[in-house]
Amino acid sequence: MERVQCLAAEAVSRVLAGRSLDAELAETWRSEATLTVQERGAVQDLAYGVLRRLGFLEALLGQLLHRPPTDALVRNLLQVALYQLLHSKARPYTIVDHAVPACAQLGFPQAQGLVNAVLRNFLRRRAELEVAAAGTDEGRYSYPQWWITKLAAQFPRNFREILEAGNVRPPLTLRVNRRRITREAYLEMLEGAAIAAAPVGRHGVIIEKPRPVAQLPGFSAGLVSVQDAGAQLAAELLDVADGMRVLDACAAPGGKTAHLLELADLELIAVDIDAERLQRVTDNLTRLSLRAQLRQADAGRPEQWRDAGTFDRILADVPCTASGVVRRHPDIKWLRQQSDIKALVVRQARILDTLWQLLGSGGKLLYATCSVFGEENNRQVEQFIARHHDARQLSLPLLADGLKHIDGQLLPDAAHDGFFYALLEKN
Repeated sequence: MERVQCLAAEAVSRVLAGRSLDAELAETWRSEATLTVQERGAVQDLAYGVLRRLGFLEALLGQLLHRPPTDALVRNLLQVALYQLLHSKARPYTIVDHAVPACAQLGFPQAQGLVNAVLRNFLRRRAELEVAAAGTDEGRYSYPQWWITKLAAQFPRNFREILEAGNVRPPLTLRVNRRRITREAYLEMLEGAAIAAAPVGRHGVIIEKPRPVAQLPGFSAGLVSVQDAGAQLAAELLDVADGMRVLDACAAPGGKTAHLLELADLELIAVDIDAERLQRVTDNLTRLSLRAQLRQADAGRPEQWRDAGTFDRILADVPCTASGVVRRHPDIKWLRQQSDIKALVVRQARILDTLWQLLGSGGKLLYATCSVFGEENNRQVEQFIARHHDARQLSLPLLADGLKHIDGQLLPDAAHDGFFYALLEKN
């Protein structure tokens, strides 16, 4: 257990220093090649769990520590151990007994006494400490205060459920490839494999107990793809039909690209600035036996990649704060700064204005983000329409189909993440 605690603490430490959790865990798997599957799973669960509940854990440590440890990594180890004490099925004293030598393994043997004292003090006073830790907004919700304040102002009736939805483990949601199999037939395959599942949306399936995709029937053969139910709405909202010329801007990792191609026979160009992420688009399309023209370039600079002609449909899934997908990426809560929003809004507007010029008359552009912040969503669209008198915002009847949304803002809940959609038609 000490090795798992150490690696989880190191991962959390580097995330709080500015690294993404996905990148950090990938580096851990490369450098720790002898980890078992179970150990990898444990490290990942602890790192994700600590970052989901970091505000509460910090509120606990604020009461337990008279002064900060000399090294931040010791504090991260304490966060990991406290998370285990709160959420693990392991015996409390086993967790403590492993955390103390883990401190020495991290290179801080002088802090073993401190770690032992803090954790045992927590066990003695757990009830009162938990009540006090939940007494502040950051302790109760485990988000930075600016984030909480912003959502409370923008969604006074819903901000609590938005925050709480971001702190639960996400479901494993699949999109059934309708070119290869019906959803009903795939649900029967799952039943035959003793995998409990339920339908969601028009083509989605939620697996009751998440598992590695290699264990899912038909995954390697391209029968299904992993995609959140909220993200699956994008391709359907764009209203594509056979023969259309379609642009998927900012396309990586390719889930929406593939879904568009599953829905219709299209001339599709997928653009993304990141070569490594664009390779994931290639991998996804290859597994699904689908084809598109892939271009590595900045979608907002069409002189780098475009050819002659306009597009019938454009998917503008623009860079954003990703504030709607924090349950899948809890590091975002602590990496994102309030000052980032302004720069992202400027970039989004530039991409929108540029892509609009590429849309043919009568064509449709779907503006999409995985954010819940109004500056990136409704306000961005309102300002765009004010600049472009040939733009008309269309209704989204698909979002009225049992989905909780506010003017195109899909609120995160147990079934899906938080997304924003606005469908614009060129007069």
